[in-house]
Amino acid sequence: MDILDVTGLACPLPILRTKKALKNVAQGGLLKVVATDPGAVRDMDVFCRQTGNELVEWADEGGTYTFVIKRLT
Repeated sequence: MDILDVTGLACPLPILRTKKALKNVAQGGLLKVVATDPGAVRDMDVFCRQTGNELVEWADEGGTYTFVIKRLT
């Protein structure tokens, strides 16, 4: 699983970097994204639905948000 650290970045950078990183993930592969922007919770869900990818799981660990995205497209 690839890991993308976007901690300290504010919207729209976490989504833009996630989009770029997903291009390097094989179809069916997973990308773990670590962010600190609270807006990323909503943004990652919307991003996955709009791009046809799957938000497998997400967690809030005291203001650090982790997302696991499965590349489907």
